[in-house]
Amino acid sequence: MAPAQRTLGRGVEWEFDTVVYPRDFSRSAVRRLLVERAENGGWELSRLRIRPDGSRSVVLRRKIIRQRPTFLL
Repeated sequence: MAPAQRTLGRGVEWEFDTVVYPRDFSRSAVRRLLVERAENGGWELSRLRIRPDGSRSVVLRRKIIRQRPTFLL
């Protein structure tokens, strides 16, 4: 699934990504996978929901940093 983009607050843009882990993944395994995404991709946890079937739906977010063009004179 492609990450979605939203603007929250003044000038801060966030990129969101939703990941679903099945119920047979242990809590420690999900934690390791989320830590890896946070360290390598700059993602942070926005929301975690445990669905009625036991799967975990995780919404991750990260800031979009826009670079302004620089002009050399």
